[in-house]
Amino acid sequence: MDFSLWAFSGRPFARTLADARWAADRGLRGLWLADHLMANTPDDTSARDPISECWTALAAIAALVPRIELVSHVSPTTWHHQVVLLKRVIEVDQISEGRAVLGLGAGWQVNEHAAYGIPLPPPRERVDRFEECIEVISRLRTGERITFDGKHIQLRDAIVSPTPRATLPLLVGTNGPRMLRITARFADRWNTWGQPDQVGPRSAALTEACEREGRDPGGIRRSAQALVRLTTDPAERDAFLEEHGGRGFAGSAEELIDAFGRYAEAGIDEFGIHTIAFSDDPDRRHDELDRFADEVLDRVATKAQR
Repeated sequence: MDFSLWAFSGRPFARTLADARWAADRGLRGLWLADHLMANTPDDTSARDPISECWTALAAIAALVPRIELVSHVSPTTWHHQVVLLKRVIEVDQISEGRAVLGLGAGWQVNEHAAYGIPLPPPRERVDRFEECIEVISRLRTGERITFDGKHIQLRDAIVSPTPRATLPLLVGTNGPRMLRITARFADRWNTWGQPDQVGPRSAALTEACEREGRDPGGIRRSAQALVRLTTDPAERDAFLEEHGGRGFAGSAEELIDAFGRYAEAGIDEFGIHTIAFSDDPDRRHDELDRFADEVLDRVATKAQR
């Protein structure tokens, strides 16, 4: 199983760049960034907290950091115009010499839509629009010239040039049955949150969706993430689990290695380590990440090679 680093978008760009360089130096597969217009809030009110613009940050990192993939988790189709988004991502792909990955989602965060006057339709309508968006993007990324008459998208003799250096991977973050079927039809990758016992049934549901759509289930790369804490202190472990619930897990190096083994058994190819679970201080965060990599990630890689 590969590992990537999910950098917290609420930090200044210099810190995100440092995280990206750490990930590249430690041999991680990629850097993930959330794509939002503002930070989320529990009560859906507007947030004053700073938040990076995803694709601008990824473009800069593409020019400054070698090797790692650059991934949006995930770009909402409610407020991204499909062609403008694709052009932006292709530019990052050109800058990085083929390392961009376009993560797509149907949109969900209430406060950013409400604050900026962006419609957030009911789920069914959002998924309708998402389905049209991913179909259009999947066709345009190849250089195909298309005319498209959808309910939400209309294109006339449209073509996008340049095209990506290779086939631009499309990633979908979802768990819902209909979205899984759309993933099976159009996506190259799939992502979900959760602990291993939560992720396993969702991965199995994706396999079933692929089979119904006539798609080889092995043709979709699968990734997951959760907030992770390396600790041998029972009180710290319990407090972390209480705070993060099903979105996190904690334990000793051996316990974490076992958990990652269960992700692999569930068919997960890649796991995202979210930096928000580590210190906000840059030097201390990288010390914590180094310890995590030394005691857990490197041992997972060694175990997999046996």
